[in-house]
Amino acid sequence: MPRTRFISSTFVRLLTELASGEVAESKQSFAERLSLWLDWSDAISLSAALNGASAPVPPPIPAGATSAAGAAFDEFTRVRADLVKSITTDDLFRVDKASMKSSTSPEPAADSAMDLPACRRQYLAHQRAMAERIGPLRANVRAALSKQSGALSRLAALDAALDEALAARERHLLSHIPPLLERRFEHLRKSHPEPWTAYRRNVQHLLLAELDIRLQPVEGMMEAMGHEITRQQ
Repeated sequence: MPRTRFISSTFVRLLTELASGEVAESKQSFAERLSLWLDWSDAISLSAALNGASAPVPPPIPAGATSAAGAAFDEFTRVRADLVKSITTDDLFRVDKASMKSSTSPEPAADSAMDLPACRRQYLAHQRAMAERIGPLRANVRAALSKQSGALSRLAALDAALDEALAARERHLLSHIPPLLERRFEHLRKSHPEPWTAYRRNVQHLLLAELDIRLQPVEGMMEAMGHEITRQQ
């Protein structure tokens, strides 16, 4: 069973490095910043999810709940493995020793920005693949969660409300990553002996970190579901 990592994420750290000097640190609290992303209809949906009827005495696990949870865990493992493989085997961004020796991935001249448009297109393609695979996975995990107990049904409803409220904002923010990476290449081109190799490493690490961030809501729901099933058995 996956464990959520509520720590300063690798993704945030890498983005901070990419945008160093470009974005002023916010003085607002997390709650204040979040409120700017939500309109009144989002607030109503979230309130409804948070104030659902309580279930102080958890009922027995419904028939089929455990099998639904197992299917959700299996799907998560499969989806994550597929997306990790897609990122780490992408010839444009590979950073393993074999790719470093490959004649198909030469180190361009230090003053070259060769293939940056291709890198942008490929990064966006990986983002689309994540969205297309993780969206249905997240919905399936919510469905499995709703079969466990009243409390977990409310958690599923809360996740659905947050997903709907924040999806557009998330897409907008993540769409800014490729331009940041291109500016990163310009910095590496002036300061690194092998800028293309360093750039590829930056891109792959950021894609893997973005994948972890996108999967965190799913991991959180599955961890809660696993605890509930273990407690009631």
